[in-house]
Amino acid sequence: MKALTSQDESQRLEALRRYRILDTPSDAPFDHIAEMAATLFHAPIAVISLVDHDRIWFKAHHGIDEQHVTREGGLCASAILSPEVYHLRDAAWDPRANNNSLVRQPPGVRFYAAAPLRSSDGFNLGTLAVMPDST
Repeated sequence: MKALTSQDESQRLEALRRYRILDTPSDAPFDHIAEMAATLFHAPIAVISLVDHDRIWFKAHHGIDEQHVTREGGLCASAILSPEVYHLRDAAWDPRANNNSLVRQPPGVRFYAAAPLRSSDGFNLGTLAVMPDST
């Protein structure tokens, strides 16, 4: 996997802003997708995330109340670097995720899987992610 350069990141953020979706109100179709993902994967948590400069904003979220988390240490921030589905078998032991608040504090996420949401010009803007029970 190729490292994301600052120019790539700048272009990715420009692509994200073109969609004018950040900080928009709740939207039933997005909420329905998050709910369906949670149901299909028997996951208590599912999100549609958009990775901004310094935060991960949830366009839709099922099973958590947060509207956003910081980008640093965020699970979705790592997931957008992958061209394919990104997963962690045990986030508590994975250095890419073990500092994340969803891992360290309740709900204590362990398994995490996310598919990148890619723009028409090839930039990963966010993810559709599920966090099933680790038991």
